[in-house]
Amino acid sequence: MNKFDQKVDRRHTASVKWDGQKALFGYDDLLPMWVADMDFKPPEEVLHAMERRLEHGIFGYTMTGESTASAIMEWLHSRHCWDIKPEWLLYHHGVVPSIGAAIQAFTDPGDKVLLQTPVYTPFFQMIEKNSRTVIHTRLLLENGRYSIDFQDFEEKLKDGAKLFLLCNPHNPGGRVWTKDELMKMAELCKKYGVLIVSDEIHADLVLKPNRHIPLAALDSSYAGMTLTFMAPSKTFNLAGLQASYMIIPNAELRNRMAEVQQKDGFITLNTFGIVAMEAAYRHGSKWLEELLDYIQGNIKLVKEEIETSLPMLRVMDPEGTYLVWIDCRNTGLTDNEIRQRLLTKGKLALNDGEPYGPGGEGFVRMNVACPREMVAEGIKRLKAAFLDA
Repeated sequence: MNKFDQKVDRRHTASVKWDGQKALFGYDDLLPMWVADMDFKPPEEVLHAMERRLEHGIFGYTMTGESTASAIMEWLHSRHCWDIKPEWLLYHHGVVPSIGAAIQAFTDPGDKVLLQTPVYTPFFQMIEKNSRTVIHTRLLLENGRYSIDFQDFEEKLKDGAKLFLLCNPHNPGGRVWTKDELMKMAELCKKYGVLIVSDEIHADLVLKPNRHIPLAALDSSYAGMTLTFMAPSKTFNLAGLQASYMIIPNAELRNRMAEVQQKDGFITLNTFGIVAMEAAYRHGSKWLEELLDYIQGNIKLVKEEIETSLPMLRVMDPEGTYLVWIDCRNTGLTDNEIRQRLLTKGKLALNDGEPYGPGGEGFVRMNVACPREMVAEGIKRLKAAFLDA
């Protein structure tokens, strides 16, 4: 049996995905294929490292030192051909808290922050909760694939944006931005003096033959105006350990971020987050390659089944992530009607597209990082929801 076919019962573990469905969706009998964590165990080496640390029995304050930095540096070199320096690193509990800290560090209340919509919903929340103003440029949907409206992108930068939040690879559409696209965005941001915060949490989850390119790795001038946020959490299913890092080559920007962290009382990562991060980056490469092959098989299954049995739906073929963005607009249903059909007829919990901002209306997001048997069941439920739409 393929290890990713193993079914692990996650109920009664305080899982947001499984145990939170009643509070979030109003039902407790749904198949959850929404929030972006995986129903797979991490690599055995990660579990063994955590077991060894648990056996030690003392869990005092734990440092992120040379060992942690070297694990990250080796991973970025081998996976993304990016050579960074240890002093560029800062740590945080997650990419979303890092985004919140960056907004506090580099903008003032009322300042404009630019997004490309539809996009990951916490981007909006972090901007609005910090009393900043969301401005957006809508991605173009062409031949089932998102592209950038560079004319509108430049207009929004000229409109007074202080910060640009980039999502690469893109969530929810799965685009892996090309070198040319990244350079064009960076050049425009440089032209108008706009700082870039690049959320690259899905960087390792890029599907063949695509390749992730860290924006800051393309040019030293881009590195000087970019804060890159990464984590092992999506890659190895470690989100509950709350360990991420920031790569900030510009010392002035790095010091400002550190000041915000100090104001918030941030000290260090938790012990098991550090242990798991190091073990995953040192020993998880083979596991990741097997995972990516398995995810591609899941995506292929979803795409083929929808094309065959649900022709009113359209699947955006992701270049990265384990998220499938499904266009339901040809059903003629409203977002609320789509949601209700999924919940009541399909008993299926997916993410609604509308909260992802302009361009997300009429879409749903399906997480296929789960055993193939569960994916097949999700497709069955999708058919139950839409076949008489």
